[in-house]
Amino acid sequence: MSEEQQFENEKEMNLVGHLSELRNRLIVTAVVFITLFVIGFIYVESIYYFFTKDLDFTLKITGLTDTVSVYITLAGLVAIIGTLPLLCLQIWLFIRPGLTKTEQRASLLYIPAIFLLFIGGLVFGYIIFVNLIIPFLLSLNTGMFDEIFTYDRYFKLLFRITIPFALLFEIPILSMFLTSLGILTPEFMRKTRKYAYLILVIVGAIITPPDFVLQIVVAIPLIVLYEISIYLSGIVYRKKIKKHQEFMENNEV
Repeated sequence: MSEEQQFENEKEMNLVGHLSELRNRLIVTAVVFITLFVIGFIYVESIYYFFTKDLDFTLKITGLTDTVSVYITLAGLVAIIGTLPLLCLQIWLFIRPGLTKTEQRASLLYIPAIFLLFIGGLVFGYIIFVNLIIPFLLSLNTGMFDEIFTYDRYFKLLFRITIPFALLFEIPILSMFLTSLGILTPEFMRKTRKYAYLILVIVGAIITPPDFVLQIVVAIPLIVLYEISIYLSGIVYRKKIKKHQEFMENNEV
């Protein structure tokens, strides 16, 4: 067997090994997801009460299968939130062999940060939804209509508001990660600040009702998040430059 064939065989074996490891990690994540889904299914009444205890109206269902939809939706939400840190950990364990010791320690800190920011976004979106959006929508009806609040429409609107916030709250982590890869720089983020602000205002307008004050209230925290992202990107960038300079100095010696 030639050296080239041997190299190709080793390369193929490594690929198969990586795919097998990835499959095993996905299986572990799927098992945890299913377990949490079952737990959420069992305690769905308590979860439902948590989301509806502050409402001044009663949610109704319009079909026999709506009850099943309630169970699946709420149990799925619990499973997704609970599985997120494990999924991040499994991804980190998969890519860890290709990282240096310093990169391993730094990237490991991303896992709790991703989870906490995701939860923070959900909580912020829920507060906005309950305290600002619902009162605004209810105020539009001045007695012209009889209101029927269904579970389906309520939770669709709730998730339409909260999920985008949960994703947008990941901007600081995303900016740090892209900076560490050399794809993004704090200087670029500063130069494009006005465009980023415009995009965030548009996003705030899309996920909230057409009320100018409400849209501004939503956009301000997103803009603050962007500024925090610039600051964190600057920290990562300075460390990256410092390491590069130390590496060059050591090589010169």
